[in-house]
Amino acid sequence: MSFEVFEKLEAKVQQAIDTITLLQMEIEELKEQNNTLSQEIQTAASSRDALMRENEQLQEEQKTWQERLRALLGKMEDVQ
Repeated sequence: MSFEVFEKLEAKVQQAIDTITLLQMEIEELKEQNNTLSQEIQTAASSRDALMRENEQLQEEQKTWQERLRALLGKMEDVQ
């Protein structure tokens, strides 16, 4: 009778070991995914920052051109 109990206990221990091993493998996969996603976030943030700087620069250029155009239109009105 005690041999059967021991076998059941051994089977449960083996099942627990197998479950732990699978969970450890899953944890490693999730860590890798997390690292990959973190890198993607950093890349996206850098790209966003670069685009924001470019947008600011283009807005400044647009303002400059608008001012020059207004000045030219003002000169044309003075001529007429």
